[in-house]
Amino acid sequence: MTQPNHAPIPELYVSQESARKLKLEAASLPSWDLTPRQLCDLELLMNGGFFPLKGFLDRADHESVVENMRLADGTLWPMPVTLDVSTAFAESIEPGQDIALRDPEGVILAILSVSDKWTPDKAREAESVFGADDPAHPAVHYLHNIAGPVYLGGPVMGIQAPVHYDFKARRDTPNELRARFRKLGWRKVVAFQTRNPLHRAHQELTFRAAREVQANLLIHPVVGMTKPGDVDHFTRVRCYEAVLDKYPAATTTMSLLNLAMRMGGPREAVWHGIIRRNHGCTHMIVGRDHAGPGKNSQGADFYGPYDAQALFTQHQDEIGLEMVDFKHMVYVQEKAQYYPANEVPEGSTVLDISGTELRRRLREGLDIPEWFSFPEVVGELRRRFPPRAHQGFTVFFTGLSGSGKSTIANALMIKLMEMGDRPVTLLDGDVVRKHLSSELGFSKEHRDLNIMRIGYVASEITKNGGIAICAPIAPYTATRRIVREMIEAYGAFVEVHVATSIEECERRDRKGLYKLARAGKIKEFTGVSDPYEEPKAPELRVDTENVDVDHCAHQVLLTLESMGLIGTR
Repeated sequence: MTQPNHAPIPELYVSQESARKLKLEAASLPSWDLTPRQLCDLELLMNGGFFPLKGFLDRADHESVVENMRLADGTLWPMPVTLDVSTAFAESIEPGQDIALRDPEGVILAILSVSDKWTPDKAREAESVFGADDPAHPAVHYLHNIAGPVYLGGPVMGIQAPVHYDFKARRDTPNELRARFRKLGWRKVVAFQTRNPLHRAHQELTFRAAREVQANLLIHPVVGMTKPGDVDHFTRVRCYEAVLDKYPAATTTMSLLNLAMRMGGPREAVWHGIIRRNHGCTHMIVGRDHAGPGKNSQGADFYGPYDAQALFTQHQDEIGLEMVDFKHMVYVQEKAQYYPANEVPEGSTVLDISGTELRRRLREGLDIPEWFSFPEVVGELRRRFPPRAHQGFTVFFTGLSGSGKSTIANALMIKLMEMGDRPVTLLDGDVVRKHLSSELGFSKEHRDLNIMRIGYVASEITKNGGIAICAPIAPYTATRRIVREMIEAYGAFVEVHVATSIEECERRDRKGLYKLARAGKIKEFTGVSDPYEEPKAPELRVDTENVDVDHCAHQVLLTLESMGLIGTR
């Protein structure tokens, strides 16, 4: 039987007096601006959520975690927690130095005493931690295309916690939750990990789980980084608050966890267990395909449906927290209530709505029955996800220089402006370079930065209900994926591959760029001396050879209409 432990857990913060001194000293130190993931990790390091870690993993701990799910001293720890930095910054730092860690506004949150600097084997990390070096996995994509190439490790001295302006009353440190449980006399607490809105099936399973182990319930949703495409945490928390009234207040509470998920399946489940133990819980619900990222590049699930439960059970004693396995709940029409899937009476009619079907109903404004979700939750989701014809979206043309991207984009812009539904902005590659990226060259790093800038502007236009039309070359698959994820957080991303052959593009070459590239006078020219990675599954592929512009633009319009983005009032 897991015993409650509500005693305070070690934190990495220094005293207020020491923090004042360190702040003054840190002002002259080299400083690193933390990425969103690193900001989440640092907060949980400092407040004890990642106990027993004392900082970002050094090389020996990192390699041991990757290979064995253990720190170098043998302590169970399944997930790398690393400070990845750029090559340029790493070259300016040596082990033995201190660096200041700053939030995006430049506020110093902590000092890292660098004990190690190394270039990791990321392919090996992906294979061992996530089961495959497959870019379809969001954490593997992050590892190779977003994370810095060099890791710094060492202990952290916490100066101050990151500031959160949202849902302050719902955010608790591990010690604050432990103190609350101690004050309430809660000896057994079962945690429910979620990154999705709660519907009626979730309420049923949490009720059953708490009843099964005779424990109080902590709804502990992740509000840090989750899977790209997930519902934003602002909407989710409003949904949670709407559902919280359906639970008995005396035995249920909710707290927000600022965790950056890796979607690491079995290892992530063990990690979640350790984090919940640190927050004072005694039990945790582990679901079918817990923290699974979806399909791999071959279209199969990354992990088996019960792999997470098996690994958690194997290490349960060391985790110090008991698993309550997820009972998949389905609605039985004849009984007008939910049953565990394995307890459905024979001959009954089972009703269920998948996540894909829910998104379709929201997108098309269709009915969502009360047996599936609470009206208050549906109302919040409809506010965040109005029918697609009322959302912003981005049309992203990609193709070789001279393929006809800009010409089609201009024609499309005119046609959409003629409709008058939403404001339309054209972000042409050449125009953006002139106004936003004039200082950039054409190296891979600078091309990526230019596309990211376009993506950022397009995401803001999309978020605010407008239409963004982008027409850069955008030759690299990984960068296009990052832009897609930025935009799909707010609306639809419609990729149009203008698949005109390089021979035709050279024939049209009014500026003589291909000729100069063939002669070696223009370096890193896409299609000649630098690769163009064709999109594998764009929403639309068009070829402008022997086809007029108006027809191509109309093909895009038909695609937008078929996706419900235009033409519906």
